[in-house]
Amino acid sequence: MKILALDSSGLVASVAVVEDDGINGNLLAEYTVNYKKTHSQTLLPMLDEIARMIELDLNTIDAVAVAAGPGSFTGLRIGSATAKGLGLALNKPLVHVPTVDSLAYNLYGTDRVICPLMDARRNQVYTGIYEFRNNELSVIEPQMAVGIDVVAGKLRDLGREVIFLGDGVPVFREVLTEQLMAGQKFSFAPAHLNKQRAGAVAALAVSYVRAGRVETAAEHKPDYLRPSQAERERAEKEKKEKLHG
Repeated sequence: MKILALDSSGLVASVAVVEDDGINGNLLAEYTVNYKKTHSQTLLPMLDEIARMIELDLNTIDAVAVAAGPGSFTGLRIGSATAKGLGLALNKPLVHVPTVDSLAYNLYGTDRVICPLMDARRNQVYTGIYEFRNNELSVIEPQMAVGIDVVAGKLRDLGREVIFLGDGVPVFREVLTEQLMAGQKFSFAPAHLNKQRAGAVAALAVSYVRAGRVETAAEHKPDYLRPSQAERERAEKEKKEKLHG
């Protein structure tokens, strides 16, 4: 079984192909870029390059996995549209992988609590709280959009050693350091593990496919977790019109 995975949910654009060998799986290729260009410019050329390098016939893949949110609204739309287009063109199922879950999966095997942080703007983060039990990712707190103080409070209540990762770390590192100083151990994942990777999306998707957790391209919708800025502005405008109507 071959899984093609896409992640354009945040600042990083990433494409990978994983082959399930029935044991640990084999990462055939991964192309990850975290530099300026928009995902609409990078995602398909990255896929083309991977396919060329590993002589991949896209018709031989078994499913298309996508980091389905939360994350950047534009990035999620690009990833979703690309995955849906591939699924329809190739007649393959899609695997809907929660972004924060796949980010946590980067730290497979750690005995610490894992807390991914994606900068959601407006002083909020997309996050969740995870651990590995019997070599499987276990969700302590499902992915959510909350203020950083809420995250810090939940982690203090757990009272366990925590490792942070994600593009929200540099934004909120100082605040977290202040709020978790009272004897609670914490650390930050190193550069090669601290951002989204399509390889992690694909590896997690393998277990989803085994469990039958797939969907059609037509069924797929991203998980935004909160309204977009345009939707918030429209709701605010409608609210004002009702008040003054």
